[in-house]
Amino acid sequence: MEKDIKDLKVLIKPSELKDRIKTLADEINSNYNLDEPLTLICVLRGAVMFFSELSKYLKMPVKMEFVSLSSYGDAQKSSGKIKSFNLNLPNMHDENVLIVEDIVDTGLTLDFLIKFIKMKCSAKDVKLAVLFDKKCARKYDVIPDFSAFEIDDKFIVGFGLDYCGYYRNLDYIGYFE
Repeated sequence: MEKDIKDLKVLIKPSELKDRIKTLADEINSNYNLDEPLTLICVLRGAVMFFSELSKYLKMPVKMEFVSLSSYGDAQKSSGKIKSFNLNLPNMHDENVLIVEDIVDTGLTLDFLIKFIKMKCSAKDVKLAVLFDKKCARKYDVIPDFSAFEIDDKFIVGFGLDYCGYYRNLDYIGYFE
C-alpha cells in the first residue's frame, strides 16, 4: 500500500457528516409518503456506512437489499467496465426503490444499476441518494435525486470509501494530496 494515513488530510469531520446525513434523510422523508414502504438498495462496499447512517433517520417502513458492483477495482479511476459480484434482487413490483451509493463520478455503475432495476425488478419508482456527487467527472446522464455533498476532483477515503480496501473504517472523509 503506497498511501500512508499520516499523509491523509481531513476534508469532512464526523460531526459534519452526521449532520448532513440527518438533513438528507429529512429531504428523503419529505419526498415520500411515510405510510408506504421504501426499499433501500445498498451498493456494496463503499456505501455501507452511509447506508447504515441514513437508514436510521428514515421514517417510513424500510426494507434493505444489497448489491455488489464495481468499476474501480483497486484503482483510483474507473476502469470503464462494470464487474458484478452480486446482483441478486427480488422482484420489486410496484415498490418505491432508493439506491444508496457512496459516490457518483462518471455515472457508469449507477447508469447500469438504475436501468437494471427498472427493467428486471419492475419497481414503481427508482431514485438515487449519494453521499458525494462528483459532477466534474460525469460521463453518463446520471443525476442523483438526493446528494449530501458535491466534491471536486479529489480522491477521497473514509466513511466507507477506500483506497485498495483500506480506510473504509474512518469516521471522517479524508484525501491525499
